[in-house]
Amino acid sequence: MDHRSLLLLGLLISQSQHGYQIHDFIETNLPFITDMKKATAYAHLEKLSKGKYIDVSVEQEGSRPPRKVYSINNQGMELFYQLLAENLAAADTVFYEGDIGLMFLDHLPVEDTVHYLNKRRKDLEKKHHAVQLTPLHDTSKGVNIAFQHKKKMLEAELSFLNETIQQLKASPDYNKEVE
Repeated sequence: MDHRSLLLLGLLISQSQHGYQIHDFIETNLPFITDMKKATAYAHLEKLSKGKYIDVSVEQEGSRPPRKVYSINNQGMELFYQLLAENLAAADTVFYEGDIGLMFLDHLPVEDTVHYLNKRRKDLEKKHHAVQLTPLHDTSKGVNIAFQHKKKMLEAELSFLNETIQQLKASPDYNKEVE
């Protein structure tokens, strides 16, 4: 089990939900916390069901097609608290795919590197702005702390990019006439 199971079990603690509700909540409220896709959520719900961590019932409303409703059970609660403890205690190793490009920037003219890093910075500034606009959660300090963490990580990346761009512009290889 992993962080995806922790997320799904955590969402089911407050109430039983059908798959669409879970996916909609993740997509609407947690796009900066997880990139879990709908198919992945359903696959993990199925895995949790087979592991007897959640119960599944079928609900029928009017003429709508039947839908599965997922509920956490006692075994799921135990797993949730175990995963929560492991997750909070773990020091993540973060791999930034963009670091791979940084390793090989010597193979481009400095002006091109600065141009591409400026594009990256603009994209990160948009993400940072979106995180800043996210309203505080009324009842969960944990959700707010997670968003604060994401905001700080984006700020650190922006600071790094600003310093790197300035360093590259100050290099003797940089052609100031290109700007």
